Amino acid sequence: MSSLPTHNPYFDQSSKDVWSLINESAAAALKAQPDRELINLGQGFFSYSPPEFSITAAKNALDNPLANQYSHTKGRPSLLNALAKTYTKHYGREVTTDEITVTTGANEALLAILTGLLQRGEEVIVFEPFFDQYISNIEIPGGVPRYVPLHPPKDISDRNVKGEEWAIDFEELENTIKSANGKTKAIIINTPHNPIGKIFTREELQKIGDLAVKYNFIIISDEVYENLYYGDHFTRIATLSPEIGARTFTIGSGGKSFACTGWRIGWIIGNPELLKYVTAAHTRICFATPSPLQEATAVSLEAALTNGYFEKTREEYKKKYEIFTAIWEELGLSYTIADGAYYLLVDFSKVKIPEDYVYPEDFQSRAKDFKIAYWLLKELGVVSIPPTEFYIREHEKVAENLLRFAICKDDEVLIKGVERLRLLKNYL
Repeated sequence: MSSLPTHNPYFDQSSKDVWSLINESAAAALKAQPDRELINLGQGFFSYSPPEFSITAAKNALDNPLANQYSHTKGRPSLLNALAKTYTKHYGREVTTDEITVTTGANEALLAILTGLLQRGEEVIVFEPFFDQYISNIEIPGGVPRYVPLHPPKDISDRNVKGEEWAIDFEELENTIKSANGKTKAIIINTPHNPIGKIFTREELQKIGDLAVKYNFIIISDEVYENLYYGDHFTRIATLSPEIGARTFTIGSGGKSFACTGWRIGWIIGNPELLKYVTAAHTRICFATPSPLQEATAVSLEAALTNGYFEKTREEYKKKYEIFTAIWEELGLSYTIADGAYYLLVDFSKVKIPEDYVYPEDFQSRAKDFKIAYWLLKELGVVSIPPTEFYIREHEKVAENLLRFAICKDDEVLIKGVERLRLLKNYL
């Protein structure tokens, strides 16, 4: 038999990504103990359906012949208009449809921005911990990621900390920019932040924006959790000044907003002079985004402007955090208080796993948090995500005792999780 053509070596992987590794381990655990329910608090997908008004809108869209055909590459007029109305409210100024492109999910939004604007060898700064897709989205178009850590308090294992205590060293950030010798093209921020739950403060965003203006680079603000903030307000970097806004691309998500991550509806808000290149890249990546789900998202956004959906959702999530943080208070395990999004980082330093515990080969060379996550899944049947996946190897020690839990689940699921996690008292 003749040999096959060669492949792109970029996709050679020495180890499995966290999603494959945890999901395969969960499947194996379920097979080994089919009578034990797995409590999946790992990946950030919802365990419940979108709101009824969104479901009805999707069904209605399927009955519309034209809503089942290609849409314009920038997005359907209905969704563009709904987004313009929504962000006019958010930004405190008129946002026009020229400033918006609809994408096939927020991840494609980021890929389109980087593909449309990056030239080979230009650098993009990401804060650690980062969502892992950021890195491939930078590298595939030929960019180079540069890493700046968010520094947690030194006593993170001893007390509950606030997201704002995960601090940026701005001297470190500016030195990273200077060392690029003019090659810094963009910085990616994620607020509210996955996995920390941090909301970047106005002061932090202002300093980042000032650096972007000073050194002439783009800001990419991943705001997919924009409707899940638990304080009085949420600061958007694009609104801080005309100079900062002109170089900012804001990424939003219909899936995160309306509990429908499988719909794959995202969008970009940005300067039309730069957005046209992003739209061109989007056209070449996937041409258009699913039409009926664009229609449903448009109807959902219009409804949310008047029906209090996001306000109600925030209150529901405050309750979910009350349910899920109670067990850590009971056990005396510290966590990072989430100001936004739907994750909780918990410190497992005090949990004593048997030293002779046997791990599968795929876990043996990974950081300590991978081993903790495997043990928790196997022994207690609770799925989590090890956050060192969101660090480069040199910095992963910062998170080696932490696990990320996703609480975007029904309250009943969280209550079951709490009951299962109570068994940790036997290992403290």
